[in-house]
Amino acid sequence: MADMKFEVPAEMREMAEKSVAQAKQAFDGFIAATQHAVGTAETQAKTLQAGAKGAGELAMKFAERNVAANFEFAQKLLHAKDAQEVAALQAEYAKTQLAALTEQAKELSQQAAKMTGKTA
Repeated sequence: MADMKFEVPAEMREMAEKSVAQAKQAFDGFIAATQHAVGTAETQAKTLQAGAKGAGELAMKFAERNVAANFEFAQKLLHAKDAQEVAALQAEYAKTQLAALTEQAKELSQQAAKMTGKTA
């Protein structure tokens, strides 16, 4: 009994080899899909990061422009001769600021659209 050998039948061995081959093929497919997903995510993250940086720079540019406009308005008010001139300056300032804010909102909207891959 000591020299009894156990032999795996050929059909069983063949079935096991096919199972291992199929499992490897499935795993290789999973790895390829995962690598593709990671690559896509990295690309999207870089695009969003660049877009966010651009939006931040744009917002800073607008803030600087708006602060400068406020100081310019304050200087004009200091030199106003009467209430009528103050009212005219205020109306002009409100009109120009509304136009500037409208344009800034449009530019920020376009920047956001670039970040999401859509056109505005």
